[in-house]
Amino acid sequence: MDSDPKTHLFEEVSKHNQTKDCWLIISGKVYDVTPFMDEHPGGDEVLLAATGKDATNDFEDIGHSTSAREMMTNYYIGEIDASTIPAKRSHIPPHTVPHNPDNTNNFVLKILQFLVPLLILGLAFTYRHWTKTD
Repeated sequence: MDSDPKTHLFEEVSKHNQTKDCWLIISGKVYDVTPFMDEHPGGDEVLLAATGKDATNDFEDIGHSTSAREMMTNYYIGEIDASTIPAKRSHIPPHTVPHNPDNTNNFVLKILQFLVPLLILGLAFTYRHWTKTD
């Protein structure tokens, strides 16, 4: 590691989110993992998914080996300015309609599921009664 590491802003680091230019934030340190993209056992998609945020939890949840942790020193490029990391990720999930079992439409569907077969049965009996020969 450098004796005087450079301090990077989160905004700067988050711009490096491509296969040919990929930086990660892990435990307050910034790593340029671009040369490692093709070699990563999980594939480059895993690394790209960890860009634009603090990837410490993603890294720790996997349970990387000691040799993987030692390898990280090859990609170290500096520290992150912790005050520039947003408290929340700016990603907003798409709006979904919540499931509501008391919805009026469900009530109407249940009534129809009951009434339509009864109507068909009633029509069949009526038809049979009128077409019956004595």
